[in-house]
Amino acid sequence: MMKFACIFGASGAIGHSCAHEMSKQGWSLYLHFHENKLAIEKLYRDLTKIYPQQEFHIIQADLGNTKSVNDVLSQLFEVHAIVFASGHALYQLLEDTSSQEMNLVWRTHVQSPMWITGQLATKLRRANKSYIVFIGSIWGETGAAGESVYSSVKGAQHAFVKAFAKESGPSGIRVNAIAPGLIDTKMNDTLNDSEKQMLKDDIPLRQFGTPQDVANLVAFLTSDKADYITGQVLRVNGGWYI
Repeated sequence: MMKFACIFGASGAIGHSCAHEMSKQGWSLYLHFHENKLAIEKLYRDLTKIYPQQEFHIIQADLGNTKSVNDVLSQLFEVHAIVFASGHALYQLLEDTSSQEMNLVWRTHVQSPMWITGQLATKLRRANKSYIVFIGSIWGETGAAGESVYSSVKGAQHAFVKAFAKESGPSGIRVNAIAPGLIDTKMNDTLNDSEKQMLKDDIPLRQFGTPQDVANLVAFLTSDKADYITGQVLRVNGGWYI
């Protein structure tokens, strides 16, 4: 029997790596994207070519829009795992942040994932065991100046993981979060070489992480090798925050 996982944010760097790594484990995938259609179509072509015995489906939704989220839920049939790797970055002072911007970040990172989880819970319970993984953030644990709103929603993700793990554990649903530190993605392209070196000097392992580092842990958490792990926030940060 095929096992199906839905990766929200599959068109991003981390979601893309998660899709490849989970496909290696035999997962058939719903590949979610919001705007980057070219990236998701290429990912779909690559995966269908490499894994012809598995199924891959593209779904589009704006997690900041309630109607869009409800529309995509109707396209999900069998679901045994969910990975929330989508997000909306916001770098600015709190006093410069409008209520509309706050609402968008909240809906994208917290409200929509919670709603999706609740709506898919019945499907997840059909399996003897199922998995939910949130890609949280180091800033959800320690906070970041200039990212008060972003840090807050990531902290809310972590809190939800701990609460829902207790609620859903008796049904065999494992719920965990990963808190990456500095990961080498396009989000860091605004940093110049000097700024990057300063950050690396502050990280004990003296390097940025990669999307693959995060995907490796996602693959582990959605495998039977991690079936006694739930309600945890696992750090992938090179020792930057301990």
